[in-house]
Amino acid sequence: MTTRTGTLTAATALAPANPWALVPPLGNLDAYISAVNRLPMLTQEEEQDYARKLKEHNDLDAAGRLIMSHLRLVVSISRQYMGYGLPHSDLIQEGNVGLMKAVKRFDPDQNVRLVSYAMHWIKAEIHEYILKNWRMVKVATTKAQRKLFFNLRSMKQELKADAAIETGDNTFRDTLTAQEIDSVAAKLNVKREEVMEMETRLSGGDVLLDPSPSDDDDKAFGPISYLTDGAHEPTAMIESRQRDVMATDGIAQALEALDDRSRHIVEERWLKVNDDGSGGMTLHELAAVYGVSAERIRQIEVAAMKKMKKALAEFA
Repeated sequence: MTTRTGTLTAATALAPANPWALVPPLGNLDAYISAVNRLPMLTQEEEQDYARKLKEHNDLDAAGRLIMSHLRLVVSISRQYMGYGLPHSDLIQEGNVGLMKAVKRFDPDQNVRLVSYAMHWIKAEIHEYILKNWRMVKVATTKAQRKLFFNLRSMKQELKADAAIETGDNTFRDTLTAQEIDSVAAKLNVKREEVMEMETRLSGGDVLLDPSPSDDDDKAFGPISYLTDGAHEPTAMIESRQRDVMATDGIAQALEALDDRSRHIVEERWLKVNDDGSGGMTLHELAAVYGVSAERIRQIEVAAMKKMKKALAEFA
């Protein structure tokens, strides 16, 4: 198992005096987590200022402040990958390496917060570490295989739970049915053959690197005890909020870009629902309202959609 000894203390070394240098070594994990959670967060203005100092003047003090204020993010993300039987401290170390890479490459002129940018680098570094250490033989080498690896295990648990509820049969089945394989392939947009191959790789061969219970340690757990809670995964939560904003404020702004007739057509066609649950007005109904052909209404609708797509792109 590969580790990067001293990664956390290296991050601490970049930081200036109190309170930034109060993070203890990783030897005491609870003390480390408690310390990073007490570190002050940066405002957007402070973050932009430090990022520019680092980019323009290679200011290591500024880099240290950016790193230290986001160590709690690494701890949060690393918890989601404890189900692979790897030490939490190692996951944090690898995540901190990803955070350092993100800080080094962060561009303050892109008008995004470092937290959003750093998530990709932190998770990428942890993913790479897990794939190198979870099995003696790598189980995922291509992009599609990596996608399956980090989703198939949790999805299997969900499918088995749903099946148990529907049938009342709590008998454990380790393999997926043909219908379940098709469901996974559709959700992940991969071929069913790829799902079957990854399931085979995951279910046999090497021994998992998880702690084994012993007579002296009744607190040892297997990977199943730490499955990721997808509902509270930071990236998924941010994406969900972005979709909500796009569906409200984004659509409203896009509609403002249309003339009255085009806006009315789009609203009647796509944004209104009748009392009986059916959709809005048809092309022929709108054609009767405006005294034009249904084809003309369709042309107006197509042009309006193009304008809205452009406005939504600018909003995003």
